[in-house]
Amino acid sequence: MQGFCSLGSGSKGNSTVLKGANSVFLIDAGFSMKKTEDLLSRIGMDLRQIQGILVTHDHHDHIAGLEMIVKHYEIPLYTNCETAKVLHAAMNVRPKFKIFETGVSFKLDEFLVHPFSIPHDAVEPVAFTFSFEEKKFGICTDIGFVTPVAVRALQNCTHLLLESNHDVGMVHASNRPQVYKKRVLSKQGHLSNEESRTLLEAVFHEKLEMVALGHLSLECNCPEAVLKAMEGIATPIKLLHQEGPNPFFSFVQETVCL
Repeated sequence: MQGFCSLGSGSKGNSTVLKGANSVFLIDAGFSMKKTEDLLSRIGMDLRQIQGILVTHDHHDHIAGLEMIVKHYEIPLYTNCETAKVLHAAMNVRPKFKIFETGVSFKLDEFLVHPFSIPHDAVEPVAFTFSFEEKKFGICTDIGFVTPVAVRALQNCTHLLLESNHDVGMVHASNRPQVYKKRVLSKQGHLSNEESRTLLEAVFHEKLEMVALGHLSLECNCPEAVLKAMEGIATPIKLLHQEGPNPFFSFVQETVCL
């Protein structure tokens, strides 16, 4: 069954399974190899099925498991050149890199993948869309503000995984250090609930089948605040959790719960 499943979404780790008709890929690998193996086993899969890992950027919560996974499974990594340089320097193994150019679409099995630039405090961060048949899946997290590039790239998606990281008032009221508050609220930080709604409104269309909202801050956000911010959006909205695996969302039928 074609679809996607977030193995976990948040500051403690991020990884998403993308399943095609005849292929399976990971988007990021932010959990240890052991935890990734466990999470995959809980949805009836294992790392031997993964044909490649697409990397959005070089932050720990998106790459924590890469070195050991590459060492034991030799799965190729799809990254842009600058991210590959960072990973190459940080790893004691030599991954098999498949280099893409940010902004240039490429074919990956049945998917047409479009990596597009996003503002975040990493080397060369990207988000992705995956087009196939009449469907289009967009995954866009760790983006500091809504850009015209992101809005253009996410047009006509039938399925979306977007960031809804924080409630601004909760950030200001939290006991987090000022440096954290400044970073998360900056234009290279993360989207607030209201900014996530702005992005969703900008790309909304009648054929948008569902939206999964992820990367929720455990301290500076809550499901109630997210859903309140999304009131009136005329498409099913699901919230992703840090402790996954989350439900599998099919591209061809209603959500199948694990």
